[in-house]
Parts: sequence; structure tokens; C-alpha cells
Amino acid sequence: MNFLIVGAGFAGSVCARELAEAGHQILIVDRRDHIAGNAFDVEDEHGILIHQYGPHIFHTNSERIFNYLSKYTEWYQYEHRVRGIVDGKEYPFPINRDTLNQLYDLDLNEDQAAEYFEKVREPRESVKTSEDVVLNSVGRDLYEKFFLNYTKKQWGLDPSQLKAGVAARIPTRTNTDDRYFTDAFQAMPLHGYTVMFKNLLNHPNITIQLSTEFKDVLSEDQSFDHIVYTGPIDAFYDFKFGQLPYRSLRFEHEHLENQESFQSVGTVNYPNDYDFTRITEFKHLTGQTHTSTSIVREYPTSEGDPYYPIPRDENETLFKRYRALADSEENVTFVGRLAEYRYYNMDQVVGAALNAVDKILERK
Repeated sequence: MNFLIVGAGFAGSVCARELAEAGHQILIVDRRDHIAGNAFDVEDEHGILIHQYGPHIFHTNSERIFNYLSKYTEWYQYEHRVRGIVDGKEYPFPINRDTLNQLYDLDLNEDQAAEYFEKVREPRESVKTSEDVVLNSVGRDLYEKFFLNYTKKQWGLDPSQLKAGVAARIPTRTNTDDRYFTDAFQAMPLHGYTVMFKNLLNHPNITIQLSTEFKDVLSEDQSFDHIVYTGPIDAFYDFKFGQLPYRSLRFEHEHLENQESFQSVGTVNYPNDYDFTRITEFKHLTGQTHTSTSIVREYPTSEGDPYYPIPRDENETLFKRYRALADSEENVTFVGRLAEYRYYNMDQVVGAALNAVDKILERK
């Protein structure tokens, strides 16, 4: 069978490889001039491996997904750490016992930290919004210092306007674990994401066309038995019910000559200062040694390529209208963050793609 796969990011590339392994012919197209989607990384002009579209930190609790990707890459063991700047000082984030002790000049043990959170939290009987989640967990002062303004910058909305799941992604700890993630598997592709994607797409049944709009391919005299679509679902249907809201990002990359390091950890959040949300220094992520360093600042924006589906009830209602159209398609599969309007992590996209292929092969 002939498959057209739209998008060469995680969702499209995993689907392409699995369908090719099953003996099908694959044409994978992407409107950008490179594979790997937003995970695309490349050496900058100074020889430092950077993530063009902001930091992508791989982590998963799924041994199946980690082992699957391990067929296409070796790994560099890396545990991501983040700091938040409050009143000019750097604190561990997510909030843990050290954050409390440093911020309030305390000396709490683990039990006392739990008691502190219990004392300052504002209990919510019904936890519906991101504001509810954070106030219910850590109270108003920590909410205002670390979450409120960061969320406003990131989403262009107050936490009270966002569904609870956004803030629920960020834990609160009574111990001193300062890792951003606690997943069982945490590592970075040893030679970068782009090399991993090249290996993933290296199959005789896969043809790749870059800088290509999929509707241009469909208008050509080519026939496909099935389409796997990983782009924005509303764009597939020409926005017939209106555009789904997405948040975008603008990246400001900078190289710092003759400076081996810029900051203490991979990412530093700036919740209350500047227009950008965070700065990432790539050498922390990759383990690369170099006499200079490269960083990126992230500026959230309402214009530009879609990055994050905005989790609000009214947006979910609009998505469901598009989803109903998608469900009626016999020869089109929608998979991925944009096609499913879900705030997926990378491992979740891989899992969704593997499940989608299983369903396609069962049906065909």
C-alpha cells in the first residue's frame, strides 16, 4: 500500500518507520526544510549543538518507548535541572524543601516542609483551573513568586483561565530532589535528535520530500491508500469551524564567545522579569565541551507556528467538532500534538504513533 505521511516530527517519523517495516511504501512530506519537527537540532556556526526550536528534554517512564528509540540512537545520560529567579536570586524549581529554606531563611526537614505546605495552602474543594491547583498545593506567596506571572507570559492568560492540567504537570516536593523530572528513563540522544531521526527514516520504503505542502502533493497525479496527518487538525479542514487557538514561541539565540558557561543549570526561569520566560544553555543538555557557549531565550507569542494547544474548555469544544469530522474519515489517521490538540510530551507522541500504526495495520 502507498501511504502519505504529513509531518516528519516524532509522530510522522515513527509511523513512517513502522509502516515501512510492515512492507508499505511511504512518502513523508514536511513543509519545513528539515526533518525532526520541533526536536530539530543542528550545530550553530560556532560548532555548538543547539535546539533550533527550544529545549527538548527526553524523559519517560515507559521502558517500551525508551527501548524503541534506543534502536535509533545511543544515549547521553542527563537529568534536567531548572532554577527560578525571584527577586534577583536563584532557587530550585519545581519547588522543594531547599526552595523553602533558601527563600524564607528556614531549616525545615521533610516532615516540617510538608507541614509548611499544609499551613500555607489555600484548600480548594473543586480544583478546576491551574490557579486552583497551585493555591491548593503551595499557597498564595509561592504562587505569586513562581507561577502567576510565568503563566501569564507563557499562555497570555491568567492561571484562573487555564485548565488544571497545565499546572498539574509541575510537582511540589518536600524532599531536596532538584531534578525537573523524576521519570525512570532520562537521557538525550548522544549525537542529537536530528541524527536519531535520520536513522529512524533510513529505510528503503521511505521517500522524504521537504519544503513541501501536503495539499500540493494531493493535487498532483499521485494516489495514496491512506494518509497519516500530524499537522494542525483545523488546517486539514481549511478552518471550516474557525481556528483552534495555539500558543507560539519566538526564539532569540545567542552565542557567547570565550565564555565556557553562562548559567548553573540547563534552564533558568524568569517568572517575574523580562518578556522572555526562560533561558536554556545547550551544553548542559548535550554534555558538549567547548570554549564558548550558546543560549536561547524564549518569548511566547500569539503569532507564528503552533506549538502549544491552549487548554481551555471552549477550545476543547471547538476541537471536538473537528474531531467528529476526523472520526468519520476512513483513510486518514490523525496523530500527534497538533492533530489531536493535546499537550503531549515527546514520549507520549511516540506512544500515540505506535498505537495509531497498530490500528491502521489491524484495519488494513
